[in-house]
Amino acid sequence: MRVFADLSHRLAGSLPAAGARIVVIAVAAYVLVRIGWAATHRFEKELSHGTGLDVIERTKRVQTLGRLLRHVMSVAALAIGGLMILRELGIDITPVLTGAGIVGLAVGFGAQTLVRDFISGFFLILEDQVRVGDVARINDQGGLVEEVNLRTIVLRDEQGAVHVYPNGEIKTLVNLTKDFSYYVFTVQVGFEDDPEPVIAALKDAGTSLMSDPDFRPHILEPVDVYGVDAFEPGLMVIKGRIKTVPLKQWVVGRELRKRVARVYAERGLRWPLPESIVNVRGWDAGRGVSEPSGVPHGPRPTS
Repeated sequence: MRVFADLSHRLAGSLPAAGARIVVIAVAAYVLVRIGWAATHRFEKELSHGTGLDVIERTKRVQTLGRLLRHVMSVAALAIGGLMILRELGIDITPVLTGAGIVGLAVGFGAQTLVRDFISGFFLILEDQVRVGDVARINDQGGLVEEVNLRTIVLRDEQGAVHVYPNGEIKTLVNLTKDFSYYVFTVQVGFEDDPEPVIAALKDAGTSLMSDPDFRPHILEPVDVYGVDAFEPGLMVIKGRIKTVPLKQWVVGRELRKRVARVYAERGLRWPLPESIVNVRGWDAGRGVSEPSGVPHGPRPTS
């Protein structure tokens, strides 16, 4: 009891003298956090000016790093400010730091999955694998990347559903919009048709698309038509692609398909119709009946 009485007496004597310093520490921590947030926001705004693919990529990367830095700065300021306030109150923070180290070691052994998530997230951000604003496919689930944190990555699909993946649980990550994108398309042609007019129609549709001022800024290279890429039952498959800036491949691709349909109509080209081939075995044309294949016929009755 005497120990607690001495501690209370010491705190009561130190509080009036340390009050001003505590206020200064709290205000300084708040100001530092606000300055850091303002600096990162200004940095993001400066990089968002201008045009071109490089600006878009830098902006997405700095937005990802900016969010991470703001969270780290807030936690660091809170922790350091709290320890300094405890010291001003006359509390020895050495046991606190020692205990924190021991607890951290214990948590590290007991929460290996959490540590794995943080390490995976650190390398994911350091290697610039995916950024906020990218469209990615994570573990076969596609969507827009809304957050990239040290522990988790947040993905929103086209239906609006939010998927949260711990970074350590990411097995496959496919970034569909890093640096540039391709829109890949296929067109089917019947075996009885000449594929050359179809290939010419695809190229002409791509040329008209590139000459459109509304779509030209989104296109990096002209349409590349491979030619006949595969054979299917009754059909030939012509394949091609067009290179675009990130996130614009679907807009450009839909407009390209619309223009291809228009060129088809103007030139009288026809779309192949699906065909079904039915093989009937054992058909007796004279009697109008069929018998199962592979079954002995045997004698027929006479009339």
